[in-house]
Amino acid sequence: MSKEKTFEENLSNLEEIVKEMEAGNIDLDTAIVKYTEAMKLAKMCNEKLKNATEKVNKILAENGKLEDFDIES
Repeated sequence: MSKEKTFEENLSNLEEIVKEMEAGNIDLDTAIVKYTEAMKLAKMCNEKLKNATEKVNKILAENGKLEDFDIES
């Protein structure tokens, strides 16, 4: 069973792929594979950021339940 990679690991892999593609030293077939992999990594990173944002936007209420955070003016 493979361990899920962290956000930082996925981001680092994405950055490496971008560097490889920007260098322009890969053939078209390899570029397509790398692009597909990069898009999957970008999607995973986006999902993790979205989930983290949702968690940060919640607070623990006195009754122990997570509720949306509202700023009262």
